[in-house]
Amino acid sequence: MQSIVEQLELKRELARRGGGEKRIAAQHAKGKLTARERIEVLLDEGTFEEWDMFVEHRCTDFGMQDNKIPGDGVVTGYGMINGRLVFVYSQDFTVFGGALSEAHAEKVCKIMDQAMKVGAPVIGLNDSGGARIQEGVASLGGYAEVFQRNVMASGVIPQISMIMGPSAGGAVYSPAMTDFIFMVKDSSYMFVTGPEVVKTVTHEEVSAEDLGGAITHTTKSGVADLAFENDVEALLMLRRLYNYLPLSNREKSPVRPTGDAADRVELSLDTLVPDNPNKAYDMHELIGKVVDDGDFFEIQPDYAKNIIIGFARMDGQTVGVVANQPLVLAGCLDIKSSIKAARFVRFCDAFNIPVITFVDVPGFMPGTSQEYGGIIKHGAKLLYAYAECTVPKITVITRKAYGGAYDVMASKHLRGDVNFAWPDAEIAVMGAKGAVEIIFREDKNDPEKLAAKEAEYRDRFANPFVAAKRGYIDDVILPHNTRKRICRSLVMLKDKQVTNPWRKHGNIPL
Repeated sequence: MQSIVEQLELKRELARRGGGEKRIAAQHAKGKLTARERIEVLLDEGTFEEWDMFVEHRCTDFGMQDNKIPGDGVVTGYGMINGRLVFVYSQDFTVFGGALSEAHAEKVCKIMDQAMKVGAPVIGLNDSGGARIQEGVASLGGYAEVFQRNVMASGVIPQISMIMGPSAGGAVYSPAMTDFIFMVKDSSYMFVTGPEVVKTVTHEEVSAEDLGGAITHTTKSGVADLAFENDVEALLMLRRLYNYLPLSNREKSPVRPTGDAADRVELSLDTLVPDNPNKAYDMHELIGKVVDDGDFFEIQPDYAKNIIIGFARMDGQTVGVVANQPLVLAGCLDIKSSIKAARFVRFCDAFNIPVITFVDVPGFMPGTSQEYGGIIKHGAKLLYAYAECTVPKITVITRKAYGGAYDVMASKHLRGDVNFAWPDAEIAVMGAKGAVEIIFREDKNDPEKLAAKEAEYRDRFANPFVAAKRGYIDDVILPHNTRKRICRSLVMLKDKQVTNPWRKHGNIPL
């Protein structure tokens, strides 16, 4: 018994040491935490329960039989974040460069399977050089096993990936299928093929940072959602995001008591929208003044800035916010913003999070680059997401809602539950100037006549009453009452039940 206990302690010590002091020091020198340090920052103190500490690889090629480290390059287990259950795996770059072996993959799959059984999220802290080459196809098979579980868990439990080092080749596809991807600036990379291969094949000279760094993926590709300065900031922000999410699709969105009164009046909103319809304003201001304590967790803030998405609370309840941003491209919907918002709406729908939509949209972005890029298909993704969505949907039209973009942005016709408009809202096929130029094209050489017709069109249609007459708007509300009316609507909708027709799955226009 004594010898087994000693053996046990020795193996535990070996596992904790990972790749040894030298490699740990190299990790720290790069400004990175070790796999275990990351778990300590992420989870509540003393809550981590580690599994499979003694697992070792089974490879006997290339002298690997003499090179075994308990744990095999990944730390797995479960713990608590603010007292709520979560499963975690953290890849250890000090052990074989965090490369994935068959045994490494089995450890990850084991906690994912368990998370599915009990209904709790999975967080992956990725820091890996990719597949373990010495193991060949067994390593690739390990990746595919993880991918299969990513797909099965999608929409059942939240999955979050934190890229904290390299992630290359097959390793990128597991994070790509998770719900959120966070990256760390200057130390994390994601690419299918690295700079060397790119140079060989396409003769392009590109650095790892430019090819697949955090800034690239949060501003150009939209692959990642947020980028942080260092490991600690990233992990603390992940804890903050976690507070908004339910543990699984079997739960309602979480509620946290707040001291911010549900019927709070915000008089400054009455002057938020400028009198000049062509003048922009910042939609962030509206969101900040309406949600609990001005606390808004924005997702993808640096990508497709013409639409804003993120989590907030209303009267303590988690809500997803989607809003056009008039400051960027006048709030037009384009390819990138449609995809960004569609994915977010589908996440909210999967996890029972009500969606609040603030609308100020002059239409879809015109131009050859949009048409050639497939704006028809990509714009349809957002339409599809809202139409399929069965959670409470509350819409507030603040100013413009023109054309097909009016329909797409959670209109009454796409099963919007409560649709409000501010007094200056314009709901029409297009703006007055464009409409008059089409209707009265025979008078195009008579500017005075056109100006008179434009004024007439504006009087008739540049208000919310035409839509309200038909019941497309439930009420015209004063801007300062926006928070109160949304909170009341959420209370009314808390037991909403709608089911879509049975099907294996829909065929969203990809």
